[in-house]
Amino acid sequence: MHPTDAPEPRWIERALAEFEGPLLRHALRITHDPELARDVVQDAFLRLCRADPAEMGDHVGQWLFAVCRNRALDVSRKEQRVSTLSTAGPPAAAGAEPGPEIVAERRERERRTAAAVASLPDELQEVIRLKFQDGLSYKEIGAATGKTVSRVGVQIHAAMQKLRAQLLEGPADGPAGEAR
Repeated sequence: MHPTDAPEPRWIERALAEFEGPLLRHALRITHDPELARDVVQDAFLRLCRADPAEMGDHVGQWLFAVCRNRALDVSRKEQRVSTLSTAGPPAAAGAEPGPEIVAERRERERRTAAAVASLPDELQEVIRLKFQDGLSYKEIGAATGKTVSRVGVQIHAAMQKLRAQLLEGPADGPAGEAR
């Protein structure tokens, strides 16, 4: 092997520093399991180590998100056949919260927003999360999901309209048997 054939270690280190956190969050949203998410991200970076940096150019992030997404979907499908996944989020942090009324209001708003996002079709959830939680551009989302930039824009617009309608209409559910 010629010395110029090996990828520069700093190239991998930079990609790891920049994308590990966002990829973990993305994989966790798909797998709902921290261990599986770490495995998926590790696999994505192993594939990156074997990839040709010259072919990737400035598209490392897009490539990593696409590999991570596809691997997470594969792992998630396999796991769903084996067991039921838990959708519970992390426990709330105690301590530095303002007052009980503000905390309760914030939690209710977060619960309603999460429920509204969860009610969207999977492909709309994905583009919304990639845009607003991971901060990807439409172009990066398109590259990661295999969609055109205009399709990503249409999906984000449609998702935002649905979310706006759901969140403005009021509480989505009340006690059992109670009419709104």
